Amino acid sequence: MTDPIGIEIRNLYKIFGANPEAHVEAVRAGMTKAELQARHHHVLGLSDINISIAPGCIQVIMGLSGSGKSTLIRHINRLIEPTAGEILIEDRNVVEMAPEELREFRRHKTAMVFQKFGLLPHRTVLDNAAYGLEVQGMAEAERNRIAMRWIERVGLNGFEKSYPSQLSGGMQQRVGLARALVNDAPILLMDEAYSALDPLIRYDMQTVLLDLQQEVRKTIVFITHDLDEALRIGDRIALLRDGSVIQQGTAQDIVLRPADDYVANFVQHVDRGKVLKVGAVMQAQHGFDALPEAAIAAGASIAEALQQMAASRLQALRVQDAEGRAIGVIPFQAAINAYTGNAYTGNAHTESAGTVA
Repeated sequence: MTDPIGIEIRNLYKIFGANPEAHVEAVRAGMTKAELQARHHHVLGLSDINISIAPGCIQVIMGLSGSGKSTLIRHINRLIEPTAGEILIEDRNVVEMAPEELREFRRHKTAMVFQKFGLLPHRTVLDNAAYGLEVQGMAEAERNRIAMRWIERVGLNGFEKSYPSQLSGGMQQRVGLARALVNDAPILLMDEAYSALDPLIRYDMQTVLLDLQQEVRKTIVFITHDLDEALRIGDRIALLRDGSVIQQGTAQDIVLRPADDYVANFVQHVDRGKVLKVGAVMQAQHGFDALPEAAIAAGASIAEALQQMAASRLQALRVQDAEGRAIGVIPFQAAINAYTGNAYTGNAHTESAGTVA
């Protein structure tokens, strides 16, 4: 298993048109997407994108149609040429790679999962999954052995001799995921990979991805227009509008502290109880006369905390880290207000840690 690697995207611009380089400075000076289109008949795809993606992280890029998210992911393996900027991976700038180096980079460092599956209809599940290794020149027996491991891992054992037309949409996407994992590339690019699936199948595929990530620890760039999906799977999220990053951070950052009204409108209908973690809204333990006896993990959801407190009529819970050390307190009223989106107005310094009266 290869070690994960990070991605640095710096000052990235993409302008579509006959002479894009001529308009970069105008965009840097503040020309909007609408102005560029009206005055110069060029389209602004990306504007000054700066994103640091940590090794082994799931970075979600989300936004509405036309926001630039699919354009952005295609720059990482240079399927689209940037107008300006840098994409640094292992201290190499992908933008400056010569053709042969770029081919090797695509072959060994990145793998892609597409919305439309991209399977070869005349090949079996096994042959589709092993295709990347075949291109690399690996012997048939060895590539089939590796492919079968991942076919089994994504839950398709017994279907290796089937053809794509014999599979459901969710099963075809599992083949696409297996094919991407077979190459053992450290970077996995997923462009609206689950958007064509029914909601239940989509949720199931999200679970498959999260379970696999615990094992493979890839650096994953995941494109979606679905906020619930972004909040569920993303370690970090970058929200795009008109080719620009409006806000980036964790799910907690975006839900608790939206950067503007546009982001606030995005998150207003989110189930905050499932998204927000206890550690994001807990209060300092030194503000309490006594720590509660009942405890909850910092990574638990607000909904779990409320359920635990309501069931035992508790007024607060002690918050613990992964090693069981107390790191804070979550009062019942603070959890309620986080769930509803209201600011907490209780007095943490005088609140007792007993049961609800």
